[in-house]
Amino acid sequence: MMKLIGSLTSPYVRKVRIVLAEKHINYDFEIDVPWNTQTKVSNHNPLGKIPILILDEKTSLYDSRVIAEYIDSLEIQLGMTRLIPESGNTRWQVKRGEALADGICDAAAAIFLERKRPEVQQSEEWIIRQQKKIDLGLIEAAKMLGDEDWCVGSTISLADVALGCALGYLSFRFSQIEWRQSYPNLARLDEKISQRGSFIATAPRD
Repeated sequence: MMKLIGSLTSPYVRKVRIVLAEKHINYDFEIDVPWNTQTKVSNHNPLGKIPILILDEKTSLYDSRVIAEYIDSLEIQLGMTRLIPESGNTRWQVKRGEALADGICDAAAAIFLERKRPEVQQSEEWIIRQQKKIDLGLIEAAKMLGDEDWCVGSTISLADVALGCALGYLSFRFSQIEWRQSYPNLARLDEKISQRGSFIATAPRD
């Protein structure tokens, strides 16, 4: 059985956990936070980052985008609907949507970590730069979704999963960002997608 290494708060780990749940794939989940002194993350990923998917004793995959695509490719064996189209323009629309959502998470995580440093060491200029990325990312995400039910096509895709994780992370760590009021279409997507069992089971918590 595959093993996933990650935390309960990372939106990237959550994205992978949701993909695994949507594909009905069983796995072992090992909690390991890279910031902890006893972490063993670097034993499996030289970059010291999560998530990590352990396939066997010799093989591990890292980076949530790589892991998500690997898991999605297993539909060939399992006969399940793909979250990433195999080819064509819709495939790149989904991958672009995932990259956009991950970028929002990158900026939000950068602010969160910066705020954890001693106040005298924090760079307000750096925080403002990251906040601008979040603001522009949300504008683009709202534009991508438009009046549609899903980001790409007529059903859930990895773009929706990634965006749902990004919005969930903002609600979890940055409740002061009033994106629901500013982008009602994103709020509707978040409300709908948050009712799925895969999202309920992976809601971030400290």
